[in-house]
Amino acid sequence: AFFSARLGLEPFDERFTAEHLRGLARGRRTPIKALLLDQRILAGVGNIYADEALFRARVHPLRQAGSLTAGQHRDLRAAVIDALQAGIDARGASIDDFRHVDGVRGSFQDQFLVHRREGEPCGRCGGPIVKMAVAGRGTYVCERCQPRPRRARRSTRRVPTARSGR
Repeated sequence: AFFSARLGLEPFDERFTAEHLRGLARGRRTPIKALLLDQRILAGVGNIYADEALFRARVHPLRQAGSLTAGQHRDLRAAVIDALQAGIDARGASIDDFRHVDGVRGSFQDQFLVHRREGEPCGRCGGPIVKMAVAGRGTYVCERCQPRPRRARRSTRRVPTARSGR
């Protein structure tokens, strides 16, 4: 009970729906990747799986969580589950020297669509995969398939100041 009170739903929980994800994101300006990595919000999604899910859903990791559409929440929910299931089926990812207790290496790293593929062509569009920092983590993205969010427009109207006399 101690941990369950401090952890969000697991993606395989039947209560983890697109509507649930949208409710978690509502009003949040934090990048969607940060929301996915926050274990208090969603339990069990690590850095690799967040990158892979965001790519599958065609959502840029810097996109404000609260700005996703209902369709993007639906796609992202499915993509999180797909990425995690692919990782489970491959017995995890063996990066550096990770091994299971029986000495077997996972093989999910051989199936990465974007993670750790900086400079390589995207398998979907051929554009370059780039690495950036999001939420303090190395993050891999194809900015053709996952369009970077537009910056909020600043007003071009000049506000009068005491100094300008306007």
